[in-house]
Amino acid sequence: MKEYRFRLILILSAIALSLYLLYPTYVDHQNQMMINKILVQKEKEFKLQNPQISANTLDDKLKAVEDSIKNSDPSFNKMKLKSIKLGLDLQGGMRVVLEVNTGKLLEKLAKNPDDVFKKVMKSSEKQAALSEESVVNIVAKNFAARGIRLSRYFGNIRQSDNEIISDLKKDADDAITRAMEIIRNRVDQYGVSEPSIQRQGNSRIIVELPGVAREEEAKQLLQGTALLEFKLVKDPQLTISVMKKIDDVLAGTYASDTSKADSSSKSINKVANQNKVAASDTNKKMTPEEFASKHPFFSIAMIDPKGSTADAYVKADDRAKLQLMLNRPDVQSVIPDNMQFVFSAKPIANQNGQPIYMLYCVEKNALLTGGVITNAVATISPETSAPIVDMEMNSDGAADWARITGANIGKRIAIILDGVVYSAPVVQNKIAGGRSQISGSGNLEEAQLLAIVLKAGALPAPVDIIEERTVGPSLGQDSINSGFTSTLIGFLVVSLFMIVYYQRAGLVAAVSLVFTILFIFGILAGFNATLTLPGIAGIILTIGMAVDANVLIYERIREEMATGKTLKASVDSGFSKAYSAIIDSNITTFITGIILYQFGTGPVQGFALTLMIGIGASLFSALVISRLVISYMVAKGIKFSIG
Repeated sequence: MKEYRFRLILILSAIALSLYLLYPTYVDHQNQMMINKILVQKEKEFKLQNPQISANTLDDKLKAVEDSIKNSDPSFNKMKLKSIKLGLDLQGGMRVVLEVNTGKLLEKLAKNPDDVFKKVMKSSEKQAALSEESVVNIVAKNFAARGIRLSRYFGNIRQSDNEIISDLKKDADDAITRAMEIIRNRVDQYGVSEPSIQRQGNSRIIVELPGVAREEEAKQLLQGTALLEFKLVKDPQLTISVMKKIDDVLAGTYASDTSKADSSSKSINKVANQNKVAASDTNKKMTPEEFASKHPFFSIAMIDPKGSTADAYVKADDRAKLQLMLNRPDVQSVIPDNMQFVFSAKPIANQNGQPIYMLYCVEKNALLTGGVITNAVATISPETSAPIVDMEMNSDGAADWARITGANIGKRIAIILDGVVYSAPVVQNKIAGGRSQISGSGNLEEAQLLAIVLKAGALPAPVDIIEERTVGPSLGQDSINSGFTSTLIGFLVVSLFMIVYYQRAGLVAAVSLVFTILFIFGILAGFNATLTLPGIAGIILTIGMAVDANVLIYERIREEMATGKTLKASVDSGFSKAYSAIIDSNITTFITGIILYQFGTGPVQGFALTLMIGIGASLFSALVISRLVISYMVAKGIKFSIG
């Protein structure tokens, strides 16, 4: 038994690890079944309450119920993140192919465009629609055919056409990168789970939105122009005063009369101290449940009373709950018309593994919008060695920025893109010339991302939808059922053949096939991979290929037994002599899978991924598990037949 100890430990470890990785998927499936039952019951209740309820209203109500259930228990989202993801074809949703309009981008970049320029651009766009060649190359050729240098409209007179073409291609490529960043920001704000955003070719972007069913909303989301705004952060005293009123409304103790409002404002500091950031004597007298019931807002939006700002700290799990509170009509009635609350774009810290976001109170009206920014570059500050972003503005923006910064020295201005705050620096002095810096990025990569975001707001390239496809949830469920049935039938047929043809040895191969499937799904879960319908096809193909190694081994054992060798010698010789053929055949298939994954897109990549994982899992099952079982049976004298 000692000679098998290492292999036995290896096998048991692989099985235990696979089960551990698949546990979140199992829990997530159970949670989803529970939620679906509740939603079915709620749907019946909503229809009974209002038989004339519209489909959109019903969907909104059911979505709110589902969100409240998931937000009530943070473990729901944790299990969801660790489970195997389902692709668009299995979950349902939208697949949209976008194309960045490079022609329109060139029109914006051109200086002094005249009628000749417009004619060339119009003909170039028609040619580009029928060609795979880039718009920049086509435009350059058309200008050259007319004897016009590109420096007439782009770059400067000292640049050659080749240099200008290179710069324009870089601008076009940068526009696609910025467009992808805009789309990703908007999709994240929209709340789509596990979206897929990939670049295809020179100017196309493929966006997959699982679970999204409203086509018009999705198209507006993807085609909208990014909105970059500079807004003044409100005075801390005023902010806390408004927060206190919100807290009173949520607690049901708010009164609109002036006397109570005045007395409430006097107790602001006392309430601000009663939170999890800095506990006071009053807070010590209350249990967390009592404090949450008396101060529902401050129990979620935690303020540091020793800090110089009124920015609130909000846990990631409480963010959606707080947003629902702020959207309530009674809460909105106590928030001044010129104020709004916005979250930070990224977590500013982690507390016990929980991301913490900042909640800012800013003016509703923007001091300046991002259309004035002409360039943004991420770099390292020579003074502090910290990452910064240098911004440049056009002449109009520079004049406005000088006026704004001059009038708000010592105050903070929030830089907001698509409704979230990327930075809120303090204005140190008047900034003239249209140049300024943004600090506060954690590293150079974050600074580069912010630079892309800033440029995205300044020069967004138009994006056109050239293809869209919607997959309904019922069709996705049908695909799951069909895939499961096909996998089960494939497993049963292959197992039955192996058992009939190779008898007890075939039974060993069938058992090892079960572990092969377990390992495939375990690896998919471990790497947070997405399972698609072509991926299921790859698993089904793997089931057929998995016993190929067993067939080669068993036939080798038969040949060795025919020469008169003992069963143990035949087994050892059969495995050793079959290795080369097994490795060669699987390596060639694995290389094919790598090529398909590298150069394929979407469905092809899903097929290639499960195929490659299946090859590795099947080799482990055949060469380790099967050999251990067969060798043990032979060593113990257990009756062993090979057909």
